[in-house]
Amino acid sequence: MKILFAASECVPFVKTGGLADVVGALSKELVRRGEDVRVILPLYREIPEKYREKMEHSLYFYINLGWRRQYVGIEKLVHEGVTFYFVDNMQYFDRGYIYGAGGDEGERFSYFCRAVLEALPYIDFVPDVLHCHDWQTGMIPALLEAQYREKDLYKNIRTVYTIHNLKYQGVFPISEIEGYFALGDWAYDRDHLEFYGACSFMKGGIVFADKVTTVSPTYAQEIQTAYYGEQLDGLLRSRIDDLSGVLNGIDMEEYDPATDKALVKNYSVDTFADKIENKLALQRMLGLEENASRPLIGMVTRLSGQKGLDLVERVLDEIMKTGAQLVILGKGEDRYVDLFGWAQWKYAGQLAARIEMNHVLAHQIYAACDFFLMPSMFEPCGLSQMIALRYGTLPITRETGGLRDTVLSYNEYTGAGNGFTFLNYNAHDMLYVIERAMNLYAEERETIEMLAKRAMQGEYGWNKSAQAYLDLYSSIENKAKKKSKSAVKKAADDETAEAPKKRTTRKKAEAAPADAAAETPKKRTTRKKAETPAEAPAEGEVAPKKRAPRKKKTETEAAE
Repeated sequence: MKILFAASECVPFVKTGGLADVVGALSKELVRRGEDVRVILPLYREIPEKYREKMEHSLYFYINLGWRRQYVGIEKLVHEGVTFYFVDNMQYFDRGYIYGAGGDEGERFSYFCRAVLEALPYIDFVPDVLHCHDWQTGMIPALLEAQYREKDLYKNIRTVYTIHNLKYQGVFPISEIEGYFALGDWAYDRDHLEFYGACSFMKGGIVFADKVTTVSPTYAQEIQTAYYGEQLDGLLRSRIDDLSGVLNGIDMEEYDPATDKALVKNYSVDTFADKIENKLALQRMLGLEENASRPLIGMVTRLSGQKGLDLVERVLDEIMKTGAQLVILGKGEDRYVDLFGWAQWKYAGQLAARIEMNHVLAHQIYAACDFFLMPSMFEPCGLSQMIALRYGTLPITRETGGLRDTVLSYNEYTGAGNGFTFLNYNAHDMLYVIERAMNLYAEERETIEMLAKRAMQGEYGWNKSAQAYLDLYSSIENKAKKKSKSAVKKAADDETAEAPKKRTTRKKAEAAPADAAAETPKKRTTRKKAETPAEAPAEGEVAPKKRAPRKKKTETEAAE
């Protein structure tokens, strides 16, 4: 099966969040299974030179974007068995950022959506399935149906659209988007792209794709409710037959504590005691009290309200009173940057914050900590909790989205579980669970070790999820083939049903004059009577019988 991923980011080239991890890991797993999978993404300035120098300039062409005539260069690179196409346009992608700062996001990703579809004839790869990821590619299914579907090259392409985070929808003025695409007024009604007076790229993907997926089963259910649905819950409910949740996975080779080169000391389930060396090394590096007996909680996260940091802010002092140490790594909103900058001063030696994106340090935190805190308001899937589990670091999470699908709270009566969870989005519910975990760490260290070893042996890779995607691709491909065969059969049946009548008529006219003569007088008589009523009486008995009632009626009326 030929599959093309369209995405705005992908590891190892460029990453701002979990989207990049998913595209990179899933494509590699599908190729390993023998599928022809390729990825197309923008050629950003931030892509490292070590990858750029290996790229091959394949071709270039021009596209129309409204009145603009824009250059599209295609750079090609085969990496770990996957073919990558990079869309090159310096005006849109040669910038010091990936998203958001230029004020022209609508134009940048309108260009990308158009470029993806226009590139297919040039790269000589027509996919069976075009898999689009998040709002940046949401207009691809819409454009395919509106402007490309009737062309032979595109008529059999099926589309899958994956929602990685419904909160970010790509909403822009209708006049702007219409200026780029010239779709017409029909496209901007409530049944298509219109979203509260604007145009939503996310809605375009949901409405026009053959299948819609999210990144966890629980999130697929949550977004059909008003609380999580971001004002698209009604639309998502209307597509319930085509909506499914497939849990993301992680790259089990990259995140392997037994071989991870970022760690001070590698370890496995059999050498779990070596994990402590990473804890002591991180404490030294970040200026924390070097103490193997103190519980260490880690957070590797985007600093935003979605991640539940307002809960942490509300009870931060109480968390520190448990005696735990806290390490935070991430970038984001100024409110939380200021909060953790202050907290690092306030709780010196007990709390450390690094306001940066640091891949190596992230691996060290996953390996060094005893617990990993994720109190998210909502979490479509979440990869951090799975990485933490892989490293034997027990998650403390809220039961939402993918967190609910991957973390099971420890049950002290049955012994089941691989972490600690709370349900309500409430700071003191979170605090209660943190205190429970700290007490267990202090009093039953052997239980914590048992849970950590169990967590390390879990399956967090792409094996099951990749198969789920393949089943989904096959279902829409088979549906398309059946639909195509049905259309051909219907056309043939219609032709067969109409053809005999025409041939029979011609046969009678040419080969059976006697029969035609027998039938013709009736038809001619009828037409003659209708056309020349004055000659009707000369025909004999037929006309008087019809006129007799009128004659009698006239005489009667005259008598009266």
